[in-house]
Amino acid sequence: MYLQLIEKVLNNGQSSIMLVPEISLTPQTVDRFISRFGEDKIAVLHSKLSIGERYDQWNKIKNGDAKIIIGARSAIFAPVQELGLIIIDEEHDDSYKSEMSPRYSAEEVAQYLAKENNIPLIYGSATPSINLYYKATRGEITLLELTKRANESELPEVEIVDLKQELINGNKSMISDRLRKLMQENLNNKKQTILFLNRRGFSTFIMCRDCGYTAKCKNCNISLTYHSNTKKLKCHYCGYETQVITECPECKSKNIRYFGAGTQKLEEQVKLMFPGVQTIRMDVDTVTKKNSHEDILNKFRNDNIDILIGTQMVVKGHHFPNVTLVRSYCSR
Repeated sequence: MYLQLIEKVLNNGQSSIMLVPEISLTPQTVDRFISRFGEDKIAVLHSKLSIGERYDQWNKIKNGDAKIIIGARSAIFAPVQELGLIIIDEEHDDSYKSEMSPRYSAEEVAQYLAKENNIPLIYGSATPSINLYYKATRGEITLLELTKRANESELPEVEIVDLKQELINGNKSMISDRLRKLMQENLNNKKQTILFLNRRGFSTFIMCRDCGYTAKCKNCNISLTYHSNTKKLKCHYCGYETQVITECPECKSKNIRYFGAGTQKLEEQVKLMFPGVQTIRMDVDTVTKKNSHEDILNKFRNDNIDILIGTQMVVKGHHFPNVTLVRSYCSR
């Protein structure tokens, strides 16, 4: 639908902005658009570009050479010539709001541009935000619903496993007996698995079992997360980090325990449960280098890695034909 709408705008001599919530989705989206419209008409804008790359893309847009702009939230400020359409994919995603200075909402900027240019603004989501859906039901914006899946495909089978019952049965790992069986079947059939856990690091907090002291960030006053690869405690809000404590600073006890679980711990348990299995992890800790998002996804797709473990980056719009099992960890 997006491609057809943009093609119609191109035929009218106008340009389009296509926003995606995550930088990790950009390469896949760009590939689809290049195969349809060619590389010359497309520009990409996001924060992972170098200064030189951003300059080149910016000039390409400003000079009118690029008619399709694809990127994360900052792409909404592109100097587009003859803007004819704005599309915001996965509009419910919080990443469209910038929490850094200058703070802004890409959706609000898009609404302003659409009004000023008298052009359509398209929101796309399988799980729309409540406020936007409310506006649609009141007729303030037009609601368009897709009642069938592409190619008449069926919805996947969904199972809910209560890990509390697993604990009662003596299974103390993060992987339920049911999941273990399905993962083993996938491995036997040379199929791929994705494990989604929206917590990075190894343990979500550490606590003294004698006095209840919990290591917290000195700036944010929230629990620090333990990262096993660096042996450090990190704050996922401000970036503060410190060495792991082995003695309670309050009562001097050595009875320090680690609680909660992140992607690092999940990866460790998978390797212990399935020796020799090929895994790859995708979270903020593994995508620090340039093009690392694309490299990890391409490696998973092309090298036939058995299991992809990651945070929300791994479950947003990707297409892996060989993936037949996805596990999402959640709490009430």
